Amino acid sequence: MLCHVWKPILAIVGVVALVRGSAEACTAVDLVAADGSVIAGRTMEWAFDMKWKIVSIPKGSPLVLDAPPGMGLPATTVATRYAVVGVASALIPGTALLDGQNAAGLGLSANFMPGFTEYQKVTAKDRGYVSILNFATWALGNHASVAELRAALPGIKVWTDPSLPTGPTPPWLHFVFVDRKGDGMIVEYVKGELQIHDNLAHTLTNAPPYEWHLLHMRNFLNLTTMGTASVQVGPLRVTELGQGGGTIGLPGDSTPPARFVRAAFQRQHVPTPADAEQAVQAVGHILNTVDIPVGIAQSQEGKKVLSDYTQFVVIKDLTHHTMRIADYAHRLTFVTLDLADIFAQERPASIAIADLPYPKPADVLRTLAR
Repeated sequence: MLCHVWKPILAIVGVVALVRGSAEACTAVDLVAADGSVIAGRTMEWAFDMKWKIVSIPKGSPLVLDAPPGMGLPATTVATRYAVVGVASALIPGTALLDGQNAAGLGLSANFMPGFTEYQKVTAKDRGYVSILNFATWALGNHASVAELRAALPGIKVWTDPSLPTGPTPPWLHFVFVDRKGDGMIVEYVKGELQIHDNLAHTLTNAPPYEWHLLHMRNFLNLTTMGTASVQVGPLRVTELGQGGGTIGLPGDSTPPARFVRAAFQRQHVPTPADAEQAVQAVGHILNTVDIPVGIAQSQEGKKVLSDYTQFVVIKDLTHHTMRIADYAHRLTFVTLDLADIFAQERPASIAIADLPYPKPADVLRTLAR
């Protein structure tokens, strides 16, 4: 049964060598609700504070498409066709987006892929080119759908070189795009070549490339949502200790391959949400399983210890134009109960957990306008 469920995901196979890379980690998942609403969520992990900021790029904003310096190729300034809201790092000049969505309902998540990413070489004959720092803005600012972007990608070279102010980490990225129809694709640059994959798993993490992750999932065909309730051992009937036995073997570590399998398995098996709100909740629960607290995923550079952690989470409603975001300090919107006050009332009371006064999302536009 599980093999049947995963068959579309396993249609692509490939063998890519796994190399050790930097610690930065991300996980992206998308879902389509029964009413057609499309929700795309992602976590952003980094080993040091990147000073993340939400940026708004209005329709008609100028965007420079240039080649590497010294090539003598002309730069072109185009006006974006769609308004974009996304997330960028204040440590990198400009608006180099690593996540975002546009007014047409196209969304993007950029995930770190060290050890494999190699962008394209611009030649004197090329007429279309864009730096990796402007790639996301070009993609979201000028395309309405995955199909439209897929057709445009072969016509533009994406490049990087030491002249780009990329911040403390090289811009080794691969991308997942999802549109409001639920169409999705993975975009990678490997060995200097553009690679486009259908997003069969509706999931993306980090290195290795996408085809490797799909092949790796063959190791988990035994996983199932249905546990074994009991087994007869001679005269003794041995019963399960609790639910979840079918997922024994589901990897629980924080590496990209483990997070890919964990998120993809859950994404494939959660019940289809009825609407956008249910899809947001489902995506949020899946992302909770790959959340990394400070101190759990560490690496050492000399005497310095770095800790990868979930710096923010974004959940994008590509159908209804909403974006939910929470940083590390506000990852959980708990309702705080003052037990001293409850104790002092000295009377019985009850309230459904679902009816507690959970915090409402902030009105970001009004906040920015102040």
